[in-house]
Order: sequence, then structure tokens, then C-alpha cells
Amino acid sequence: MVTLKNYNHTTYSILGILTTECRTGYAIKQLIDESLSHFWKISYGQIYPTLKLIVQDGLAEVHTSTQKGKPDRNEYFLTPKGRDALKTWLEEPVEQIPVERNEILLKLFFGSYQSKESTISLIKEYKQKLEARYETYKNIEHTISTYNNDASLYWLFTLDYGKRITIAAIEWCTSTLNQISV
Repeated sequence: MVTLKNYNHTTYSILGILTTECRTGYAIKQLIDESLSHFWKISYGQIYPTLKLIVQDGLAEVHTSTQKGKPDRNEYFLTPKGRDALKTWLEEPVEQIPVERNEILLKLFFGSYQSKESTISLIKEYKQKLEARYETYKNIEHTISTYNNDASLYWLFTLDYGKRITIAAIEWCTSTLNQISV
């Protein structure tokens, strides 16, 4: 196994995205917005500096094409070194169980300092947002099921996790509302 520099998770995310058909900064941003953002946040401002870094480090190559009447188009392609870096990172154990930052739980923790009606309203609103998210996940699942590639199975695994967590959160809302309403 080749020893490679350690990169941050954003770098590995971009390397992973480059294994898909996404080749431009714009396409990478779209993929993040449509899929990764449901479980991993990457700001638009991180994409281009990360692309620059991985090109400098030889993990990807950039091919520039001229477009008539438009700015030049940069397309990024993984190098063998980039694939090795991604593979090495993928095979490493998970460093820690993620800690969720959840505003509704934070507010509920201090809920004794607000009215019962306000607490109920917060939880109902949260539940509605979760139900909307679940519908989004179902739509994404439908879209993914139209793909016929090796990656789509793994995309469905991550989507299933999101669906299950969302269902559990909806059930928690229902249970909590029942207890508060007593």
C-alpha cells in the first residue's frame, strides 16, 4: 500500500465525486446539493480550493476546453495517485461516531423555560419538515433506481440510512407530542 498524505474529509469527498460523471466545479456542486448535503456538508467555497489542491498534489488532472462565447471549461479527472488516496481513506476505520447538532433537541432540553404550546408548535413544525425530507428521499430513491451502475447500490445504502433515521425522528416527534399533550 502506498503511503499518502492525509487530507481532510472534504478532499476525500471531492475525490469520490470525481469517480462519478461529475467533472466540473459546477457539476460537483450540483451533486453535493442533490445527494451528499443530506449527510455531509461541503460549502461551495470549499470546492475550487480543494480542486486546486488535488491538482497540485497530483491526485487529479485538469483539462481545459475553450467554449465559444463562454469562459473556458475546466474538467477534472482522477489520477491513479488520486484513486489510491481515495481507496486508502475508504479502507481506514471510521474515526468516531458522528455527533449530531440538532437545534430541536437543544431547544427541547431547555423546554421548561418556554410554554407547552411553544414546545408543541416546535415539534410539530420539525415533524412536518421531517415528513417533507422523507418525501425528498423517496424521490431520490426513484431517481437512483433508474441508474444501472455499481455505485447506485451504495448510493441506495446511504439513502436507506437517511430514510430510516428520518422515520425514527418522525416516530420520536409523535411519541414526544403524545407525552407533552397529556
